[in-house]
Amino acid sequence: MSRLLYFLGLLLLSVPVSAQNLSVGNLRCVYKTDPRGVESDSPVLSWELISKYRNVLQAAYQVLVSDNLPDLVKNRGNIWDSKKTISDQSIQVNYKGKTLVSGKTYYWKVKVWDNKGGVSEWTPVSKWQMGLLTVGDWKGAKWIAYEKLADSNVTVLPKDNKKDTYFGSNVLPLLRKDFVVKKAVAKASMFISGLGHFDMSLNGKKQGDHFLDAGWVKYDKEALYVSFDVTADLRKGANTIGVMLGNGFYYVPPVKGRFRKSKPAFGYPKMICRLVIEYIDGTTENVISDKSWKTAPGPVTFSSIYGGEDYDARLVQKGWNLPSFNDKHWKQVLIVEGPPAIRSQQAEPLRIFENFKAQTITKVSEKEWIYDLGQNASGIISLKVKGNKGDTIRVYPGELLKDGKVNQKPTGSPFYFEYVLSGEGEESWQPQFTYYGFRYLQVQGGTPVGNSQQGRLPEILELKGLHTRNAAGRTGEFTSSNQLFNKTDELIDWAIKSNMASVFTDCPHREKLGWLEQSHLMVSSVMYNYDIATLATKVVNDVVTSQLENGLIPEIAPEYIQFTWGGEMFRDSPEWGSTGIILPWYLYKWYGDTEVLKSAYPTMQRYIAYLQTKAEHNILKQGLGDWYDIGPERPGVSQQTPMGVTGTAIYYYDLCLLQKMATLLGKPADTEKYGRLADSVKQSFNATFFNRETGQYATGSQAANAMAIYMQLVEPEYKAKVLANLIKDIRDRNNTLTAGDIGYRYVLRVLEQENRSDVIFDMNSRSDVPGYGYQLAHGATALTESWAALPEVSNNHFMLGHIMEWFYSGVSGIRQEEGTVAFKHIRIFPEPVGDLTSAKGSYLSPYGLIVSDWKKTDKVFELLVTIPTNTQATVYIPATENQALTENGSLVKNSAEVKLMGYEKGRAVLKVGSGNYTFKVQ
Repeated sequence: MSRLLYFLGLLLLSVPVSAQNLSVGNLRCVYKTDPRGVESDSPVLSWELISKYRNVLQAAYQVLVSDNLPDLVKNRGNIWDSKKTISDQSIQVNYKGKTLVSGKTYYWKVKVWDNKGGVSEWTPVSKWQMGLLTVGDWKGAKWIAYEKLADSNVTVLPKDNKKDTYFGSNVLPLLRKDFVVKKAVAKASMFISGLGHFDMSLNGKKQGDHFLDAGWVKYDKEALYVSFDVTADLRKGANTIGVMLGNGFYYVPPVKGRFRKSKPAFGYPKMICRLVIEYIDGTTENVISDKSWKTAPGPVTFSSIYGGEDYDARLVQKGWNLPSFNDKHWKQVLIVEGPPAIRSQQAEPLRIFENFKAQTITKVSEKEWIYDLGQNASGIISLKVKGNKGDTIRVYPGELLKDGKVNQKPTGSPFYFEYVLSGEGEESWQPQFTYYGFRYLQVQGGTPVGNSQQGRLPEILELKGLHTRNAAGRTGEFTSSNQLFNKTDELIDWAIKSNMASVFTDCPHREKLGWLEQSHLMVSSVMYNYDIATLATKVVNDVVTSQLENGLIPEIAPEYIQFTWGGEMFRDSPEWGSTGIILPWYLYKWYGDTEVLKSAYPTMQRYIAYLQTKAEHNILKQGLGDWYDIGPERPGVSQQTPMGVTGTAIYYYDLCLLQKMATLLGKPADTEKYGRLADSVKQSFNATFFNRETGQYATGSQAANAMAIYMQLVEPEYKAKVLANLIKDIRDRNNTLTAGDIGYRYVLRVLEQENRSDVIFDMNSRSDVPGYGYQLAHGATALTESWAALPEVSNNHFMLGHIMEWFYSGVSGIRQEEGTVAFKHIRIFPEPVGDLTSAKGSYLSPYGLIVSDWKKTDKVFELLVTIPTNTQATVYIPATENQALTENGSLVKNSAEVKLMGYEKGRAVLKVGSGNYTFKVQ
């Protein structure tokens, strides 16, 4: 259940009288509910306060942690008792108890006191389980495999112009282990890593509902393992562990006739695991991966993250993962080497979400049919079919049609799913180790049910699309009276969902790579909608492991390919690499996370040192610039804004953020050092690009002027003129945009900050020029790579979705005050611009649910606000001193719970505490 639904459910619960209408819910450890595989020696704990009263703040808390339930039930924390701690801190509370033990489960609960004398009951018990903290905790488990890739064929970082020197598909193996449980079991935990991906079963039952476990990383540096509680499926007596392995990014097979964008070959699939069985009598037993395991080829005959997947149902060995199976013909596994480190997967897994049935099915030839699923999304297929043994169904997925057929040319061709029937009645299949982005399915070798050709072709009983994505919980919702905005929000959301995998991918088909610029430019939009604290933290770690020895942060992390076109253009671009500095800062601002700042700080320092070596008189001209802006040529490298503008502006922004982080981390010498360098870069930037007479930066492009304002590069006396030039350029173009991947976010940010959301509205309320409305008008169901929805590029990219941030922060008006973190102090600043008559936004912040819901008529403006307990807010309502301003029917000036601070720039400024408020202006 998502945090949003959980919180809404809590609001519906009656509050116990004994708790004086104060309760605590949504207990989290390292951002998750009852997590497994925790590796921190001081995990952060968080909770949410719930009260029906207004202006409630936490005054104190007490946390109890125990390694056994009986103690905790008796209110004894034998591992940690924080005692009553006077503090309003309810997020990022560091555990400070006894040393935590690998694999052990800890139970905890919380009691809080508020500022009104209320005391909560103890919360229900939550828990976390530690991961395996040292190499020794694997108890001698080995990496095991069916076969070993020759050292001469290992390729850690291929170049895109590298030619294949060998061809063929590897074996996708099954691995199994029989073992006996002789005593009553209290608990059983599995810690497992399978490269590139794995499906694990116990006694024939798949464990977990994950897809593409474990997450992909820089495999020459590390692998991720996943933790499962398998207690319920363990039996007394004979048991069997079964594991299927897929290639993923660990190995991309060089097979002719299948698409292959990147060509990493870290090794053939392999697995390591430790099953810990805890018996009721207090003893433990371990089942580990070692030479006693057996292996054989599985029914997946081909699998590639880029080329698709083939499954031959004739090769299924029934019962292979059950204790009764005879494996005498299977061979002994090989003991092989694996990555140098194994870390716990703490980001949410991928899962299967929506499924799409065909809206139309069209015949294109005697043996080919097109299924239109109606939605472009990342995912796999689900096939039900009936036919003869050896019949073969092939399905080509694609985003667009050309001449009535699926066109994969822009997205990677050929990619297909292939299923060979066993001939045993109705058969069902869905791929396990790959995915694609598609709306249409072109089917060969089968006939839709009801269109059979006298048994000559197998009958397709059902063919659906299954949407796969990272399982980050939903945190936000937006809607307004403007249907174009609502459709735009949905358009961007589908691109976010389709590219939110183990990394933030550029697209779910052609590349599936973690291009880094979107991880800082789009992360605010994503965070308004999804709880991505763990996923974004993983991205930061991918940046750390992908950083080069010379300090360069490449444009892709994990880096699986080195593009050679344009020299270093696609590897060294400051607007991309700066994610290593900007993203940790945003994680701090949104979630209050200081640990990510500490862990990434050395990487930031090395990157700044690298940029210093590349700068010519403090100007950085390398890279891609304002990628995919609108110019006279086909989109690509920046056209409107000369090289050096966006790169140097980002460089300056990096230095300003490093100053703040150095101060926060107690490094005054670094604060001074980066401050001096920032001043020098600013002077060089203005000397190089700014024309004082015209008030223009460089060519006067939207990106150049907006970034100069946002990064505070422009001197205060020139700011108004630069802003006027930005707006004039937009107006002179009849309210059309030109900025691209890098610049457009800053155009929107500046216009919002300078109270010119009217310009944003006018720019994005049309469908006749390239932009969001244009894409919708041309049939897009997910945000496209180009503003003009060009058919020859990706039609599921989320890099240009910056307006989603404005829907929440501008239209609905949910922001946080400068100088605060994690929305501890909220700013409600709705923007009723254009023809908007209503808008509602909600965001589930770390402290709880924030809602801003407004509507207006000719005579009345009404605003409903929800402020979570343990926070405060400043509300800015469009109103003048001559208008009547009420809250819940009473004049605000007479309210004891709402403080009217005055009026500024056509708005009443109100200070409020937690609670629900209904304001009216008339």
